[in-house]
Amino acid sequence: MPRPKGSYHHGDLRAALIAAGLELAREGHPDAMSLRKIARSVGVTPNAAYRHFSGRNDLLAAVAAKIQERMAEAMLDKTVTPECTDQTTAAIARLRGVGLGYIDFAIEEPGWFQLAFFTPEGLERPDGRIPPPLTLLQQALGDLIGAGLLTPERLAEAQWSCWATVHGFAELTIHGPLRDHDPAVVRGMAAQAVDDIITGVTNRPLAS
Repeated sequence: MPRPKGSYHHGDLRAALIAAGLELAREGHPDAMSLRKIARSVGVTPNAAYRHFSGRNDLLAAVAAKIQERMAEAMLDKTVTPECTDQTTAAIARLRGVGLGYIDFAIEEPGWFQLAFFTPEGLERPDGRIPPPLTLLQQALGDLIGAGLLTPERLAEAQWSCWATVHGFAELTIHGPLRDHDPAVVRGMAAQAVDDIITGVTNRPLAS
């Protein structure tokens, strides 16, 4: 949440501005994220904010990067695999957790999800990294390769197939026909969608 006016510590203004931006994005108001408005919300002048961000797009990129990191943390929470499992089972469980975590984040945090991947064209993460959620997907697919369930030659197409499936399903829950459904029902459908794409990627049916 944004900090009360004057409550940020010296040298921590950048973090305070990002926190205020996170709150606006969570409420579904990314269009209201002007640097001047954010600066006022934390009790500083726009000139002070411009020492940390060149403009609105620069701030949006920083906020989106922070959301992507939180999204990756939420996805990791879904990827805990049972101990003492074989490599095949563990690899499938990890990919399943990544997919379900992606969709669940969209259900729980629709405002953040929208900003995480829909910043203005041309904006990149301040640290230059690829989005952490995509890194988790690539690592999970790497586990499939290690388990002999996916060939290295199919990695790129599998990545896009998986991402398109979970992202498309997430969009349906936010803007599409699933937005008014019972969340429990939606999560059940999400699990089926993720299982279906895993079956397609690995070319093998999942054990019931």
